Amino acid sequence: MEITQDKKTAILIGATGFVGSHCLQLLLSHQAYQKIIVLTRRSLELDHPKLEEHVIDFDDLAAYQALLAGHDFFSCLGTTMAKAGNKEAFFKVDFKYVYTAARLAAENKVNQYLLVSSVGADQESTFYYSRVKGELEEAIKDLPFWSIHIFQPSILLGERNENRWGEKWAGRIGKWIDSATGGLLTKYRPVEAEVVAESMVNAAQGLREGLHIYPSHLLQALAEADNNKPNIIK
Repeated sequence: MEITQDKKTAILIGATGFVGSHCLQLLLSHQAYQKIIVLTRRSLELDHPKLEEHVIDFDDLAAYQALLAGHDFFSCLGTTMAKAGNKEAFFKVDFKYVYTAARLAAENKVNQYLLVSSVGADQESTFYYSRVKGELEEAIKDLPFWSIHIFQPSILLGERNENRWGEKWAGRIGKWIDSATGGLLTKYRPVEAEVVAESMVNAAQGLREGLHIYPSHLLQALAEADNNKPNIIK
């Protein structure tokens, strides 16, 4: 697909999630996008002239490949070990669904791919969550997108529709640790979910070829960057 700065089509998965819901609102209001294609497991119950919603079965993504066509693919889909219930269910959502959708989009010549990963993502990690995230990152890097952006946020802060008190306390503790250590653990500093979404949408406007990875502590600056100055974050 032609690389362009305006009249773009964005694809979004994970629109009902924490980062994804912010990402959707930003995309709908952004002048660079004329259409937002959302693939979701349940209806968003949202009416907007730019929105094209498709309720799909993620276990049969290949049947919906034609929908994965556009300029920028925002991948915000993910779950937690607690919510998934077991390792197999977690892997299915966080690796299989995400990777399959990315592969199909790459086959459709989508230009840019923007992935929400996690701080500590490492395919060699002893922690299952971090290992799966690392394996996903490595798999995504091999796909033939013109540009790949990987975002590695730490604990996400902000208001959720669901009660996840553990993350709220972890966020408070993370802020305290960052302050107490004088920033030595900067990369683990909690970050607002809205900031992650803003950094994703901003990065997509830079139109930079190749692989770009954004650690958590750089996301605030990227979120605040002028879209006309895409190289502010290296």
